[in-house]
Amino acid sequence: MSSDCPAIRAIGLSKRYGDKLAVDGFDLDIPRGQFYGLLGPNGAGKTTAIHMLSTLIRPTAGEAWVASQSVREAPVKVRAAIGVVFQESALDRNLTVEENLRFAGLLNHMPKKLIAGRSDELLQIFGLAEKRQQSVAALSGGMRRALDIARGVMHHPQILFLDEPTIGLDLPNRRNIWRHIAELRSDLGITVFLTTHYLEEALDCDRVGFINGGRIVSDGVPRELVAALGEYVIEIEAAQPELLAQALRSRLGPAIVEGSVISFRFDGNAQALAQLNIDLAEQVRALRWRRPNLNDVFLWVIHGHMTMKNEKKDASQK
Repeated sequence: MSSDCPAIRAIGLSKRYGDKLAVDGFDLDIPRGQFYGLLGPNGAGKTTAIHMLSTLIRPTAGEAWVASQSVREAPVKVRAAIGVVFQESALDRNLTVEENLRFAGLLNHMPKKLIAGRSDELLQIFGLAEKRQQSVAALSGGMRRALDIARGVMHHPQILFLDEPTIGLDLPNRRNIWRHIAELRSDLGITVFLTTHYLEEALDCDRVGFINGGRIVSDGVPRELVAALGEYVIEIEAAQPELLAQALRSRLGPAIVEGSVISFRFDGNAQALAQLNIDLAEQVRALRWRRPNLNDVFLWVIHGHMTMKNEKKDASQK
């Protein structure tokens, strides 16, 4: 792959299952070496996108190139250039740790001597050297996930797809996994394409895209997106949240209402926040403020997209 060619490029990529359009014509352009995160709610199309880009399913429309190879015309070449870590483990639980890595190497047509050296290297990186003769069934969930990732990079892929790589793991194990992935990126310079429900994990991505209803509705640099959201997020608990949100719109702007809680973006200072607290003391059950995070960006992006869709739908019915 030439240095000026994107690691991943997609144009109008779509996938339809009967009447359901799982991925609806999205475009991607991911440079080599980038850490990219695709974020969105359940059913938004994240896994379907990875399955198309890794040639597991064929697009209904559009085209994509991975490592300069067409996913339609050269799927075998694409598979040789990528590693994939799925939501569900691809390990054989009856084999040992070392046997799973050897099997992955043989599947990728690696010479036995290279398999042995690469296995030693990965077992050291992932802290599994002392577990090499242990069966996978005897490993903890965090160790199995680490081995899944080691298996995915056994053949030094140019691009690594991680589909919810830390789902179901506790916080210490999730941190360990990300430490290992950071080490791999540093050592190999690979491109990483991530989907995750733990949005704080995507904060260190070079770029993220938000997908909803099969479409990428926003993208950007995570920390810049958080900064652009505002100085604070205000959360107000009220007995009649919809009415209060409407009443405060001219003062605080649009809101997200979830149950009895109203969320606003706020660019004022601490003094303005204190005054707001005084003004609303008799009307609300509680008022809290905090600095925004990537979860807030996610909520506002998805809320904005759904609001726009509903407005278009209403307009078309008039």
